Amino acid sequence: MTPLEQAAQAALHAPSVFNTQPWRWRIDGDTMELYADESRRLETTDRDGRLLILSLGAALHHALTALAAAGWSYFVERLSGPGPVARIELGPPAPPTPAVQRLAEAIPRRRTDRRAFGRRTVTDAELTKLRLLVEANGAYLHVVPSDQIPALAISAELAGDAELGDPDYRDELREWTHRPAGAGDGVPADTAVEPGLRRVPVRDFAPEDTPGLTVGAEHDQGAAYVIVFGRGDERLDLLRGGEALSALLLSATADGLATAPLSDAVEVAWPRLLVRGLLAGLGEPYLVVRLGYAAAGTPLPPRPRRVAADVIVTG
Repeated sequence: MTPLEQAAQAALHAPSVFNTQPWRWRIDGDTMELYADESRRLETTDRDGRLLILSLGAALHHALTALAAAGWSYFVERLSGPGPVARIELGPPAPPTPAVQRLAEAIPRRRTDRRAFGRRTVTDAELTKLRLLVEANGAYLHVVPSDQIPALAISAELAGDAELGDPDYRDELREWTHRPAGAGDGVPADTAVEPGLRRVPVRDFAPEDTPGLTVGAEHDQGAAYVIVFGRGDERLDLLRGGEALSALLLSATADGLATAPLSDAVEVAWPRLLVRGLLAGLGEPYLVVRLGYAAAGTPLPPRPRRVAADVIVTG
């Protein structure tokens, strides 16, 4: 297997909205291109395709991280026109750094944990480290202070109510939570969490089913909430936002934190406006992430993932 094929396979682990995994890779010699799979776009939940591009950015960062950790240099071009969103050209061998190796080792371990986190708090030093990492990857990070948590909670609650009241959203949610056997995507009920008292509400992925995970005895008391944001809302801005999101999630995982991206608050216009207000006019919110320490000792159920042949074309 070539280094580019290995990198594309590592990108299979990248996070995506509703676990749609909406990307395709084309490899030809020493060049690899990343494409959006528009057939996997959420027409109701993600009307303008913002979350799709964020997902592509996360896949791109996973691939680049895997390449660097395997000892390869590369040249990457991020593209704004029709066709591929990014092109990677393999460079000469280059010794990997310990930092990139840590991120690569976290790729298969990173999971979205929708259960409530415990009382142990995330340190300021950790949050500063994550903020600097996000900035190094082309986006910005706002750590939500305690006096803004109620506004964030209201945003998530308003968005959840609006979406669950929309028949088109419920149809889309049903489609991606009841996937055919062997599809390797979506959010099955056994990975959803039951409703419970939380500082910020978490999306109900199983409103018509029995969730497979209990919320736990804790209530996210020690959780930190951060907003990944950027100066603009164009495709290249969102792509870099997805790369920064991937860097944040992998670094947090490597440091022993549990993570859970929260996108519902930015999917609906009015709640998104409230989240934008938390940034004091500094930029456009891309995604909220809940960070903390898992209270439950039981492992999470397996996550569905597509096979390489479904997303990678060679030659």
